[in-house]
Amino acid sequence: MKHIIIALVKLCGWRLLLPAPGTRPELQRCVFATAPHTAVSDFLVGAAFLWSLGVNGKIFIKKEFFRWPLGPILRHLGAISIDRGNRHNDMVGTAVREFAKGGSLAIAITPEGTRKPVRRWKRGFWEIAHQANVPIVPAFLDFGRKEVRIGEVVWTTDDAEADIRNIRRLYKKEMAKRPENFIEV
Repeated sequence: MKHIIIALVKLCGWRLLLPAPGTRPELQRCVFATAPHTAVSDFLVGAAFLWSLGVNGKIFIKKEFFRWPLGPILRHLGAISIDRGNRHNDMVGTAVREFAKGGSLAIAITPEGTRKPVRRWKRGFWEIAHQANVPIVPAFLDFGRKEVRIGEVVWTTDDAEADIRNIRRLYKKEMAKRPENFIEV
């Protein structure tokens, strides 16, 4: 199924700009900060990119999408159900425990947390990377150019707000499928 989705995304004109194999070892254990997130279709494009990288990729998706018939399909594709309405869902702890097991693991998170415009990004992606001691890799969904690419590795410091602000500055409104739903810093 993953190969079918990758093929469909490419058929729609998307370019998945992948690094040469073996040139980015940090991609085997990282948190992808994937943005802008302004449409449901971001999932398919972002997932196709993640799967094309050949990493053990997991994607957090709100639990409402896991109703039948999508639930089993999403789980098969590596999605993890998150209850966004529950402040005690332990998303960070769950991800950190997965990283602690060792081995390859790349988790893709949309820091905006919603497809609506937000002034403040959720900091779970930063917390996961910081606590698991893995890098954050910016992943850009550029609908204007119809390409997905990644940026340079960002290691967290002890200043979450500054780190998040610096990462957020990398993303531009014109990249979004719905630019009106993305707020630049």
